[in-house]
Amino acid sequence: MVATDALLTATAGPLTASVADEVRALAQRTASVDGVAPLSEQPLLWLTEPEAPAIHLRAVVDGLLVGYAQLDVGSQTTVKAELVVDPALRRSGVGSALLRRARAEAGVVDERELRVWAHGDLPAARAFADAAGMVVVRELLQMRVDLVERSAQDAPLPAGVGVRPFVPGADEDAWRRVNSRSFAHHPEQGRMTSADLRARESEDWFDPAGFLLAERDGQLLGSVWTKVHPAGEHGSERVGEIYVVGVDPDAQGLGLGRALTALGLDHLTAQGLTAAILYTGAENTVAVHTYERAGFVRAGADVMFGPDTKSSPRDATMGA
Repeated sequence: MVATDALLTATAGPLTASVADEVRALAQRTASVDGVAPLSEQPLLWLTEPEAPAIHLRAVVDGLLVGYAQLDVGSQTTVKAELVVDPALRRSGVGSALLRRARAEAGVVDERELRVWAHGDLPAARAFADAAGMVVVRELLQMRVDLVERSAQDAPLPAGVGVRPFVPGADEDAWRRVNSRSFAHHPEQGRMTSADLRARESEDWFDPAGFLLAERDGQLLGSVWTKVHPAGEHGSERVGEIYVVGVDPDAQGLGLGRALTALGLDHLTAQGLTAAILYTGAENTVAVHTYERAGFVRAGADVMFGPDTKSSPRDATMGA
């Protein structure tokens, strides 16, 4: 079967519930083969989100969804994409067809670059990107800590700082303000909208008891947000995650980030979990060293592919 057998469509705006279920099923089929989810949390939340700045590309053969790509078109400089092809139809041209259409959508704005995430940094993804003339432009590390063997951390809160759980319906605006300041230069986290936050609060995993806010004199200085993954997502047992740690720039240098990370790990340990993960950019060496001191070690990586500045990606031959 080749790409010409596939009907390729593009949709701006939310997918219907039934089509979104087809995308989730495709992602699950692929994850069962590769051992890693092909789509991250944000694209899955954006499948049916009316406010999401997303374009959905679908490849259908004989009524069956065999390929999907989601494009984040919220920026005038880059389009970030995540792509999945049914394992039974790899090397048939479906992936290349999706990539060509993604490049065309990115090119609607002059000089806007397409960048594509590949989760797990699998050899097949590297080969696909190489054939398409794309190179690694960013690396996101997954780090893991053994909560059973983790040693006690001497990471006290700064003087006058107290911690309390997040209160849904009351703390959203304050948290988003600090989050935006904390991640002002982060390409994803700093853009979290009210709709993005509400979507996460609606997820089954959301637990305000594991979302801790650090305050001094009623002013929010930072937070640690934890998450618990069910068995099967990151191994045979439940796994915790330090989902977001953010500190207001005015409160940096006080040791608050380290203290919040320790409190987050304490909370996950109290849930009976034996391991926890987090994600951080490989280029953020300060954060990597901080997490290593907390006992985290590198466990995997996601990579982002972008144009090879030494040659034109639009002239590359795509063989996926």
